[in-house]
Amino acid sequence: MELTEGQLEKVISAQRNEITHHLIYKMLAKSASHKENANLLSRIADEELRHVELWERISKIKARPHKLRAYFHYLICRIFGLTFGIKLMESRISNLHQEYETIGHDIPRSKSIIKEQEGHERALIGMIDEERLRYVGSVVLGLNDALIELSGVLAGLTLALQNTRLVALAGLITGVCATLSMSASQYLSTKSSGRSDSLKSAAYTGVAYLITVAALVGPYLLLKDVFTALAVMLANVLLMIMAFTFYVSVARDRDFLKGFIEMAGISLGVAGVSFALGHLLRVWMGIDI
Repeated sequence: MELTEGQLEKVISAQRNEITHHLIYKMLAKSASHKENANLLSRIADEELRHVELWERISKIKARPHKLRAYFHYLICRIFGLTFGIKLMESRISNLHQEYETIGHDIPRSKSIIKEQEGHERALIGMIDEERLRYVGSVVLGLNDALIELSGVLAGLTLALQNTRLVALAGLITGVCATLSMSASQYLSTKSSGRSDSLKSAAYTGVAYLITVAALVGPYLLLKDVFTALAVMLANVLLMIMAFTFYVSVARDRDFLKGFIEMAGISLGVAGVSFALGHLLRVWMGIDI
């Protein structure tokens, strides 16, 4: 069957995507530390190569991979985790499925390739066992608590004290103490439920909390104007919520907008109440610093 110029372009584009993904999965399989994950990644790489061969039979052309894209996605997987990197990569193919299906009437075999990608490959990706994803709950606990509690504390102290150094000092003391408290609580909670990874779970919670403390208190250490520091701190809150919500939405297949609005609304709401409370307490106690 003779393809039109437009159909041929789409088929070659599909080939290049598949061979690029084959290269990525092959590199990931070689670098995987767990044997089970390495085997799964090798199987997905083989699936992608088989799809390349099917497309080549249709186009009669050998396509080359996008090597820069392949190395970019490989680095994303290595830095942010297999599950996140792979699902982010596969989401691009999902966006192209509709385009591929436009030639399905003339090329029935293209539909079978797309079905395999949506079914078998997704099933294989879902079987990947990754430590950092197992501890997302611990990270969420640390981030949520730190963002909500510390942003509220800092907003209240900003209006009550109106001095960046004092706010930073109080914020650091509160943040470090809260980090230790949250880590200890997470350890005791997981220990009492019979989990053997209590210490690791507590460490994930503590590290997430401590990173948040640094990001939120940082503006008060670096800036002189207390209200500018407050604005930067709140911007950091939104950026952290956005980044983490995006990560979880990709890795766990959750709704990004819903998660972001919910978490941002709670954090900013608490900060607003604390800001007003700081003003009331300053007036009531007659504090003038």
